[in-house]
Amino acid sequence: MGIQGLSSFMEENGNILKDVHFRNSKLIIDGSNLFNLLYFDSGLDQSHGGDYDAFEDQVCKFFKALRDCDIDPFVIVDGGSDYTDKKFETKKKRAQSRINRAKRLSMGLQGSSGVLPTLIKDVFKQVLSSLKVPFAQCICEADQDIASLARSWNCPVLSNDSDFYIFDIQAGFLPTSHFHWKKVSMQRESSIKYIPCKKYTTTSFCRHFNINRQVLPVFAAMLGNDYVKLHNMGVSLRWEEYSSMEGRFARFDGLLNWLARFQGQEEALDSVLRLILHGNNRQKMDAALQGLSLGIEEYHLPPSCLERFFNDGVGPGPGRLPEPLRVLPDWTLLPLMKGRLPSCIVDVLLRRRVMQGTQVEDPGLPCGNNTSRPVRQVLYGLLLGGRRADHSSQRPPVDDVEEYYREGQYLTSSMVEAVLPSAAEQMQLDTLHQAPRPVQLKVFLETLGVSQSPLSGVPPHLRLPVAVTCYWLRHAHPLPDQPLLQALLLGLVYGELCRQRKSQRVFMGGPVLKRLRGLIWRGRTSLDLGVAHAYSQWQCCLKESLHLNQLLCLPLAEPQFAWLYKGTLVHQLVTKLRGGLTPDSLLMGDLCSGQLYRAMLGAILNSHDGHEAAVIPLVSGLRRATPPSLTQPLDDLTAHLHILALEEDDDDGAGGGSKAKTEDDLSWTLVSVRTRHKSKDRFNRARNPEFSRKQGRIGWE
Repeated sequence: MGIQGLSSFMEENGNILKDVHFRNSKLIIDGSNLFNLLYFDSGLDQSHGGDYDAFEDQVCKFFKALRDCDIDPFVIVDGGSDYTDKKFETKKKRAQSRINRAKRLSMGLQGSSGVLPTLIKDVFKQVLSSLKVPFAQCICEADQDIASLARSWNCPVLSNDSDFYIFDIQAGFLPTSHFHWKKVSMQRESSIKYIPCKKYTTTSFCRHFNINRQVLPVFAAMLGNDYVKLHNMGVSLRWEEYSSMEGRFARFDGLLNWLARFQGQEEALDSVLRLILHGNNRQKMDAALQGLSLGIEEYHLPPSCLERFFNDGVGPGPGRLPEPLRVLPDWTLLPLMKGRLPSCIVDVLLRRRVMQGTQVEDPGLPCGNNTSRPVRQVLYGLLLGGRRADHSSQRPPVDDVEEYYREGQYLTSSMVEAVLPSAAEQMQLDTLHQAPRPVQLKVFLETLGVSQSPLSGVPPHLRLPVAVTCYWLRHAHPLPDQPLLQALLLGLVYGELCRQRKSQRVFMGGPVLKRLRGLIWRGRTSLDLGVAHAYSQWQCCLKESLHLNQLLCLPLAEPQFAWLYKGTLVHQLVTKLRGGLTPDSLLMGDLCSGQLYRAMLGAILNSHDGHEAAVIPLVSGLRRATPPSLTQPLDDLTAHLHILALEEDDDDGAGGGSKAKTEDDLSWTLVSVRTRHKSKDRFNRARNPEFSRKQGRIGWE
């Protein structure tokens, strides 16, 4: 992002960046840039769909390093696309680039840049919440808000986006490539810790090149940023002629030498336009003027609503938003800024357009995002007032949404209809947050084609991924086989055991956890594209369902995303299960883990009774293949009765709407109890009565 080549130019002129010992300060962090850096620089998996638990660990370590140095972080992540739509062509090129990178990874080739896992932004926001790190999700792109807040608070910005070399931030810019957070140091003869890093200021840059600070935006626009590229307009200016140096940076040096004669933006811009007109026609000059003006405008810093958000916890008033963004209902603004609503709703409401993500999958098969399209159609319907699925609604048709996605090896687009399920017929976007909770839940479950009763035996924080798995089994193409489902459920068991161990509660799954950890792939291995494609579809379904659940104000409790999928484990599990390994052999030694696996599998089998013929072979095969120890009545397990104990936990979850808080703050822990009786008051503590019914002898409370 930013100005291509500028970061390398700064490295070439090393005396512009000053060594500092950074500590005891506020720090504004470009969150979108940070989660890219933490994932890629840590060498985490990209080919198997991601290792979110390892990513969470990196995020925790990063913020611990800041805390150790008395640094107060404020993280800001991007929201929807730029409301002016100036960057749309740039976004399409980047999407095609991601498709190309994913294809190379699918062939076993590595590159200098890669592909982020599907849920990475959601995991990042949730981890920030659990760590109580202040963060905001901007309504649109974040750069201007980041720079404006840093200027207002007189503190530096941490990012690798080269646009921050241009913004006039008095306290400076800390490039993440020089921010050595893993090397926290201590001052001599004291206990004061600091992070060694380099700092840039526009003052040092302008002094070095003898230019006026006011012409820096002209410098950026002339080089070409995300908003304007003169060479795409057929305009070519050879700045190398003004440089005394040779090589790839002669263009930068020559442009700076030429700009040194000007004191302000207008004077510099007028001279540029005269140069353009000298060798081109008037039409090209007018196009260049418009493009340069837009490019320069991006470095203007209007007042930001972030200061009030961080200080007082309030969102932007509708009147403070640019006119195009006033399509957003008032009630959505604060949840958007808190990261509790998906930023894609801005693009849907503003542009009727969505750019789908890219994953490593089989490029010869249809895009994995196609599997989750029916879920998105309901999300579009709720946002745009779409017609019912049976088309009997009297509402007028709405605009369809244009989706951009992979087709083969190329980016393509198609129009997708916004649809409302029958349960949502009376819902209106302006009052969606006020809809009765049972109605919100019904809309969500109807969209996934799942009823409440099969889920009642599953812990609340795992009901959503189990419901998504039911949906995936019916919609995925090719049809998932038995080992794919078994490995996915074993991965959820692994995540639950890890979650419990990290929370330091009563823990009974040591043998199982050790066994599963031993199967995690390490190092480079061949990739089964069929497995990658199946799990890419599952993650797409999970992401869209999470977002629909958020829009409906969390009728189902949000799971902890980092523990739902570990690609390097589930891929290896599929290989082992296809080779004859059984779930029973992996779950031996801990009946709690077996009961969790059994509960999830049972919910899935029950949800498919009498359903589509396409999944009947898989369901019947699973019933035949499920080991006796995982299907026998719980009364027969005389050694222990395994129940889930309900505990309050302020550290789990990412928060959410007030209506969901009763479930968000619950933590579920597998506990072994030497009794065959449950006290009734334990059931009375369940926050959702409709989910507290007994399921056989399994008590998930």
